[in-house]
Amino acid sequence: MTAPGLRTDLSDGILRVTIDRPARLNALDDATCSAIIDTLLTGTADARVVVLTGSGSSFSAGADIVDMATDTPVDERAATEAAEHTMRRAGALVSSIISCPLPVIAQVNGPAVGIGASIALASDLIYASEDAYFLFAFAGIGLMPDGASSLLVPAAIGRARASALMLLAERMPASEALAVGLINDVVPASELSDRVEKVAKKLLRSPRRALELTKKSLTGSTLSLLDDALRRETEGQIELLTSPEFVSRITAFASMQKRT
Repeated sequence: MTAPGLRTDLSDGILRVTIDRPARLNALDDATCSAIIDTLLTGTADARVVVLTGSGSSFSAGADIVDMATDTPVDERAATEAAEHTMRRAGALVSSIISCPLPVIAQVNGPAVGIGASIALASDLIYASEDAYFLFAFAGIGLMPDGASSLLVPAAIGRARASALMLLAERMPASEALAVGLINDVVPASELSDRVEKVAKKLLRSPRRALELTKKSLTGSTLSLLDDALRRETEGQIELLTSPEFVSRITAFASMQKRT
């Protein structure tokens, strides 16, 4: 099955969900986010495991800044409505992964940036290629982390490391992400698909209901503050998305894109 910016394939109980916008490094536009959400909320009845990955050399470059830059709101009210829509979509995207009843494996085959990093870290099991990295570059463009990353990252690696990762926009290579407990394993790029396949098939040995209830219990124990995190991120990000600082940066970016 295909959808805008997304490919899905169900085989032997494994639902493979591939972000398919390689020309944009799998940056997420509105249509692709909707397709992922719909797939995870309504398209898993015949599956037992979900594998989430990106096509080409990138997992996901995050939100599609080009898409945002070329759709500049005409006035303050439109800007606020656009920001609210963006944050509802980001929250729904991450929530669809966390609330999916099946185990979701992130196959991080390259850079995972911004909301792209968030959807990887929202997954239940995370395997990355040696050339992959995680980056939250929000502060550099006048924004704040979203997609529940303000909860997911410090819950995994602690406040100090999370602060460096987000406030300083430090790139975290896959090897370091493994060392600090952010992901499950790192393998050479050529071995990543096989590694994830073996993990998925191991999960298939367990009854679906056992997997569902185990995931539900783990989520309830570790992410009980998810709604609070999403609320804080939404409030803060709407303010920043409509701020003069961000508007000037996105306008300059739009002008640069027109020249190229």
